[in-house]
Amino acid sequence: MSVFSAPAYDQHELVAFGSDRATGLRAIIAVHDTTLGPGLGGCRMYPYASDEEALHDVLRLSRGMTYKSALAGLPLGGGKSVIIGDSRRDKSPALLRAMGDFIQSQGGRYVAAEDSGTGVPDIRLMAERTAFVSGMNDNEHGGDPSPSTAYGVYLGIRTAVKHRLGAESCAGLRVAIQGLGHVGYYLARLLRTDGAVVYGADINADNLQRAVQELDIIPVSTDEILFLEVDILAPCAMGAVLNDRSIPRLRAGIIAGAANNQLATAEDCARLQDHGILYCPDFLINAGGIIDVHHQRMGSADVTKGEHIQRIATSLAEVLRRADTSHCPTHLIAEDLAKEYLRAGEPDPLAAPLSAVG
Repeated sequence: MSVFSAPAYDQHELVAFGSDRATGLRAIIAVHDTTLGPGLGGCRMYPYASDEEALHDVLRLSRGMTYKSALAGLPLGGGKSVIIGDSRRDKSPALLRAMGDFIQSQGGRYVAAEDSGTGVPDIRLMAERTAFVSGMNDNEHGGDPSPSTAYGVYLGIRTAVKHRLGAESCAGLRVAIQGLGHVGYYLARLLRTDGAVVYGADINADNLQRAVQELDIIPVSTDEILFLEVDILAPCAMGAVLNDRSIPRLRAGIIAGAANNQLATAEDCARLQDHGILYCPDFLINAGGIIDVHHQRMGSADVTKGEHIQRIATSLAEVLRRADTSHCPTHLIAEDLAKEYLRAGEPDPLAAPLSAVG
């Protein structure tokens, strides 16, 4: 497998492959850019169909984390790790401790947190072997950053609704959520509290049943959820769901979700714009979780963390304004802003008004 010729390779600083025969661990750590600080990002466990698919995912995810941290005003770089395996079948305490050893071997260039297929208890097991983990037990949810991720996405939805529809709330609006795991569930709860009509789908029947029973959402199939006629579509599962096949079938006016790398290719943001769909860049609005993890590491007060997450709305409003002015896709506007912060080496993009940058 050639890393340098991989389609998602983007001058990554570090790509490391780790294995442990005794536990069956097979994992990859990727660090994209450490200009602003160490590469912090979740550790994902997923039964990838091939090693190439796992490499593609970790390269794309770590690059997205670079931009996410820069736009969020964090002194952190972009990193990510993947464990190749089924989290429900292959995960064990020994395997997670071996992953901790692998993380430790990178000397602090990568800091891990929970992600799809892993949770706070798993991070605690890794912490037995490495100090380079975060998001374990220092917030009101026992260290779980998912509620903060959901809140940031909710702020993004509210900002987009005001920008596109001129509405001050989501009352009466129809929202389709793809994926009702940790983040999707909390997002559904926020939207239901705000008066939205929420449709949901999940490959996990228990997740769907919980949201139906506790939040009174409307259940639909996983095949239908992306293509419902709704005001807002919120992808909160795996990435690459917005592509040349799915985009022509979309019937939502706004897309704002928590999933990383929702666009299959760079060209898909222009496809969305051509179809009149307002896209809220995922790496901008799903930054609440990494902001939470950062403030756990710093021991910040809850009010400080909350004020920081609120900046997602400010940043998105500026991106949408610039997109209207320039007629460029929102995804490209957000990437360009992140690159400006990286070139400047400035860890806090809101130290000066966004409108003054670039």
